[in-house]
Amino acid sequence: MLIFWEQRLAFLATPKTGTTAIETALESLATVSVQRPPLLKHTTVQQYRQFIGPYLDSTAGEPFTLVALMREPRAWLGSWFRHRQREDVVEAAMSTAHLDFDSFVRAYASDPQPEFAAVSSQARFLDPGGARGVDRLFRYEAIDLFIDFLEERLGCEIILPRLNVSPCAPLDLSADSEEKLRNVLAPDFDLYASLE
Repeated sequence: MLIFWEQRLAFLATPKTGTTAIETALESLATVSVQRPPLLKHTTVQQYRQFIGPYLDSTAGEPFTLVALMREPRAWLGSWFRHRQREDVVEAAMSTAHLDFDSFVRAYASDPQPEFAAVSSQARFLDPGGARGVDRLFRYEAIDLFIDFLEERLGCEIILPRLNVSPCAPLDLSADSEEKLRNVLAPDFDLYASLE
């Protein structure tokens, strides 16, 4: 999470949407940069609107613009799968090295989910539970539009480093698993489709 006081701007770090690169590029410009622990780095919209936003708005005397990124849901889940295939995943229960993507999606769609597939969803992260949500939500796949927005708002050129890139792995799915994915991530697909 990054907060830019002068610009009245707050950026929430939706997991698996390039946030490590964004935070690395912008940390020196931010008034507040929360990168550790992951629980605070990935403050949800609901947590922001309940705790942080009201404090910032009342202290500044005007509202902050809340922004975030969202990744295409299938690609987002694929990023989690590939991320957990890395050799440096310490806990064996979190590793997907022994799986293909189809098995991972089936595990994600199961109830209860095994530890390696328990990655929540972007809709849960971005949904404020009936309250005001994100003011500007950008597609990860059109990150240039987000960068243009930030450059205009922050008044500087932004070049993102390539960081925290997951290893390559096939993301093939059977028709049945694709249907399961579409069903379990229906709120995510709906939210993503609503973005410009």
